[in-house]
Amino acid sequence: MKNNQSVTTNQVVESWELINYLGKTVYLHGSIYKVRKMKGFSFVLLRTKRDVVQCIALDNITIPTEESCVCLTATVVKEERSRVGYELQIQMIKTLSTPKETMPIVINQKFVNTSLDNLLDYRPLTLRNEKQRAIFKLQEGICRSFRVFLSTNQFTEIHTPKIVQSGAEGGANIFALDYFGQEAYLAQSPQFYKQMMVGVFERVFEIGPVFRAEKHDTSRHLNEYTSVDFEMGYISSFEEIMYMETNMLIFTMSYLSEYYAKELEILNIKLPYIKDIPAIKFHDAKTKISEMYNRPIQDWEDFDPEEEKLLCEIIYKETGSEFVFVTHYPSSKRPFYAMDCSENPNETASFDLLFRGVEITTGGQRIHSYDEQLKKMKERNMNIDLFENYLMIHKHGMPPHGGLGIGLERFTGKLLGYDNVRFATLFPRDINRLTP
Repeated sequence: MKNNQSVTTNQVVESWELINYLGKTVYLHGSIYKVRKMKGFSFVLLRTKRDVVQCIALDNITIPTEESCVCLTATVVKEERSRVGYELQIQMIKTLSTPKETMPIVINQKFVNTSLDNLLDYRPLTLRNEKQRAIFKLQEGICRSFRVFLSTNQFTEIHTPKIVQSGAEGGANIFALDYFGQEAYLAQSPQFYKQMMVGVFERVFEIGPVFRAEKHDTSRHLNEYTSVDFEMGYISSFEEIMYMETNMLIFTMSYLSEYYAKELEILNIKLPYIKDIPAIKFHDAKTKISEMYNRPIQDWEDFDPEEEKLLCEIIYKETGSEFVFVTHYPSSKRPFYAMDCSENPNETASFDLLFRGVEITTGGQRIHSYDEQLKKMKERNMNIDLFENYLMIHKHGMPPHGGLGIGLERFTGKLLGYDNVRFATLFPRDINRLTP
């Protein structure tokens, strides 16, 4: 469409194109977000798919109620006082639908000023707020950047089953279901399948839901969340996986800055600067926290949430990095497929990535030898028969490989500075919430 032509009523101009149509008549659609009546005219804010556009309507124009869906015919007029440099003078409004009830909650202010429970109870409506909507547009940008980066680095996107015969992590924290008379489970992780596909494509990734039947009621846990997983073959050490993630995060910050500046501005977000991400061994991190904060070490197998926060504070003061890799977790803490270190079999070639006080990634090198995998499973008294399909790849040759999983909602939440992961979850599922 040439910008020296007026737009006919069957051609819709997108909001981000309007600056190209100064002095022209355009046609666009959206919802009436807010109306402010003045003397002789009204300001009409039109919510489109990505923007809230300011329009002017003279008193001879009938304006439908807020949240009505409309089509507008308007003239784009230069307005230097406007943040975008123009405004729309409405010529005609065609109403497509009108609400039957008054909104139960105010959504057209800068913030939805209500409790988290109300925010989630009315989620189909509160997501219409400009800031709430921007959260998930930015989350889209995170996923897009991951896909672009991984595809550029020769990863193949895959889609694995979410109904499985056995859990990848083991334990009791899996949702069981009746699968036509057979016992089945909702997938805790695509772990087994992405390892299988390393033997096919060498490098694979998936962005999809995972399910954990954990009875947590905390600000950081969900029973369904989106996991960003990648797995790569022919590695020489687990540090290669950390290096890949570091570069992916660097790319993501650049990508968001370039393509999602609007949402970053709406949410008033300053993205973290990443150059290199420091790393520290698990044992050394525990000792450092204990010594610096005079805290006795209660658990030598994992961090508690407070220790994660304290370690991030220490690393930020020492290096300026808001990220830190913690490596060499105890073998007793890691799953049966985690490779043990050759120099110390009580430690694994694994890592977590902490960001602003919370773990957002778990990864590491996997066992690729059939004999070694079988040995570790027997040491843990596992039923080998349940893993026949998984062990098939080990029997028939696998390259040294490893990968990671990132919790999308956790990462988004910490990036935006939220204390509760539910703010960054479209429709949260936890032990208390199954709707909307």
